[in-house]
Amino acid sequence: FSTAITITEQPVSVSVPVGYSFTLRCRAQGRTSLQYQWFCQYQSDCRLIPGATNQDLPIIAEQTQLYTCRVNDLHRNAIFSDWVKVEVHQCVARGLPPRLWQGEPVIVLNPREQRVEVGQPLQLQCAAMGVPAPSYQWYRNGNLLEQQKRKKLWISHSKLSDSGSYLCCASNRHGEHWTSAVDVHVGEQSQPTAPCCLAPGKIALLVGNNLYQHHPNLMAPVRDVFELRHLLEHLGFQVVSLLD
Repeated sequence: FSTAITITEQPVSVSVPVGYSFTLRCRAQGRTSLQYQWFCQYQSDCRLIPGATNQDLPIIAEQTQLYTCRVNDLHRNAIFSDWVKVEVHQCVARGLPPRLWQGEPVIVLNPREQRVEVGQPLQLQCAAMGVPAPSYQWYRNGNLLEQQKRKKLWISHSKLSDSGSYLCCASNRHGEHWTSAVDVHVGEQSQPTAPCCLAPGKIALLVGNNLYQHHPNLMAPVRDVFELRHLLEHLGFQVVSLLD
């Protein structure tokens, strides 16, 4: 019976650069002594890892794979841990992660500006490293999008109201980090761009500094920029907002 064994510490997913060394951990309790065996899955191929019979599995990140640990006792009871994902980033810009990286989220892919027609799918994508792997939350015009909690934001049939400025927050127990903000244009956008077409005194430039070399990241400037942009646009301003 699987209830004879209880997993007390599940392994956790990570998102790391290629070549990074770390350890997956699994802990269990049972009525007899326990044996551990780790497995990995790449694409559709699931295989036993030879010699991986300890509670801890040291890994040097090479490619994105899934891992699980089987625990069994002397009575042939067995239980598997959760499957966890080791996401490996092959191409990471110089200087990332920081030299003294403690596993806090580090953005490695920012979303890009999108122009889509009404009714067409809208997709934005971001990615972050982190130990444990970060969770994601998307925002539009500073407002939380309840259903958008993955690296990829997906809207199957875009509407005019989906236009706006988007960004994503990646977070884990060590902290949080924000992507760059990008504009999404849905449908025909016939806004004048020539300076002579803009009403005098109706242009606002907002700059929110969030990254400092010798100071912890600040979160308030990001939210302030979005709130002020929303307010100024309602007042008829042509708003240009910049982050960092």
